[in-house]
Amino acid sequence: MNASHGLLAPVMAGSRVLLADERELFLGRLVQIAVLCVLSLTVVFGVFFLGCNLLIKSESMMNLLGDDRRASKEAEIIMIAA
Repeated sequence: MNASHGLLAPVMAGSRVLLADERELFLGRLVQIAVLCVLSLTVVFGVFFLGCNLLIKSESMMNLLGDDRRASKEAEIIMIAA
């Protein structure tokens, strides 16, 4: 029985090394996926908030332009006549 156990020892040692390499590859891939997710979320939220900010600025610009506009004299006459 000791002879067969002695024969299997190198095979088991090799599988431990293989498992350690697989674990390192798995953890490396997991870290890459986590970093990619964080960067993707950063880009998505950045574009979202930039779009919202531009929308708010464009609305305020439209309000400023609307306040500066005056009705024409013809429109005043039509309003008074009605």
